[in-house]
Amino acid sequence: MSVQLDSAIRLPDAANQPAGQRSPAITALLLVLAAVVLLYHATFWSMLELWSRSQTFAHGFLIVPISAALAWRRRARLAALAPRPSLHGVLLLAVLGLAWLLADAANVQVVEQYAATAMLPACVLAILGWPAVRLLAFPLAYLFLAVPFGEVFLEPLIDFTASFTVLALQLTGVPVFRDGSNFSLPSGNWSVVEACSGLRYLIAALALGALFAHLQCHSARRRVAIMAAALLVPILANGVRAYLIVMLGHLSNMRLAVGVDHLIYGWLFFGLVALLLFWLAARWRETPVAGAPPSAPAVATRAQGRASLRSVVTCLCIAALWPALALASHRGAGGTPAAIVLDLADPPGWRSLSGVSPAWRAPFAGTPAQYLATYARLDGGEQVGLQLAWYARQARDAELLAHQSLPFGAHWVPLAQRPRQASLAQGVLAVRENVLGRGSERLLVWRCYRQGGVATAEPVVVKLLLARAKLLGTRQDGAEILVFAPYDELAPPPRAALQAFLRAALPAIEQRLQELPHGP
Repeated sequence: MSVQLDSAIRLPDAANQPAGQRSPAITALLLVLAAVVLLYHATFWSMLELWSRSQTFAHGFLIVPISAALAWRRRARLAALAPRPSLHGVLLLAVLGLAWLLADAANVQVVEQYAATAMLPACVLAILGWPAVRLLAFPLAYLFLAVPFGEVFLEPLIDFTASFTVLALQLTGVPVFRDGSNFSLPSGNWSVVEACSGLRYLIAALALGALFAHLQCHSARRRVAIMAAALLVPILANGVRAYLIVMLGHLSNMRLAVGVDHLIYGWLFFGLVALLLFWLAARWRETPVAGAPPSAPAVATRAQGRASLRSVVTCLCIAALWPALALASHRGAGGTPAAIVLDLADPPGWRSLSGVSPAWRAPFAGTPAQYLATYARLDGGEQVGLQLAWYARQARDAELLAHQSLPFGAHWVPLAQRPRQASLAQGVLAVRENVLGRGSERLLVWRCYRQGGVATAEPVVVKLLLARAKLLGTRQDGAEILVFAPYDELAPPPRAALQAFLRAALPAIEQRLQELPHGP
């Protein structure tokens, strides 16, 4: 009787399975992946929006179908693997969910997107195990190229392109004067802007290079060489492209390469460089290694089936936990009540100039309470500008550190940035120093933050404090303090004036911030 019962519940042999039948574990994995995409749809939708509105990240529309196609090519080998659920995958999914929750609370969109994307390979590991992850390693890793990332490299790429262009112009005997990312020739003025940084070329080359290396090479050395070429060639080629466009404009007396044809020439040149890059890469192509023929689909034992079922349920519970916690933490809207008015008494030794407009005004997201004034020493010395911004609560696009397309305004260009220590009567104050430029004018800016009553100059600390406040239901109020002073490019930066003003004004500023409502 026991033998008959065991025969009745025994899973069918692989040889007796219909051709093309999908493993139950794979079917369950697909359902879990669909559930993750649905639960974190807002995060994935934000990626889609960035793909659609930015040419730099438009390649994301191709990354997902390419990854799916590469995984589909390995379906027979995947079906031949017996599911080996891994606890490491479950733990990784929990860690990624926590990272997503912290990023959501702190409004760090790129971390949200990476965490949500990484949940997909974590589910594969949790349900099918390490053999499946190794088999699908490239399609799963290739998905990360769909995350819109790279804006942090804009400034270094702009600086490199400007330096390369200026050096090439000087070597060819063309006189040039550089001011940050702007430079002047006898024939006209040029500027290296975001579209000229080469970031979109670099990202596109990396995506294509990775795909080529995976499909056409099997040795790690050649794959690394192709990826190195895909990284270096676009950067150098973009410098050459910028130089040629400037020379074309200079030699034509600014009749060519200064309008729409500027972009056309740029894309044509990059197309030639891409062809050259992949022609070189094709010379490193290796003969594909003959793989073993696909095995018969694996038959899961009852123990493996139960383990897979537990992994599926656990993954669904863990994946659903973090959006629920995030929904609970989003209480109230960002911004500041209209009744809040920031005002400040004149600090000792300084007086506010009521009829003088400040030399600069920083943009802020949302509607924080703001205070903006220009102060002068009573002895007739330097003038210093002060700007305060205070949020009672913070939300996406209404917070201290929201993304700004022009973080320093439309007329000022950032030239330098560094952390600095200001010696005050209360001790040492950490500030972030920016030097801005506008023609021959310069502006020295010091800024620091008060997040939940904690003083810091580090944006990462501000984000972490904001995330903690949202998750624990404590005070979310945040303030930014900016002091600034204009000066001529040939004069020394007025750091002594900013330090003297902060020494006199900071006690009154902190007292006023403490008087504001600090409810959770």
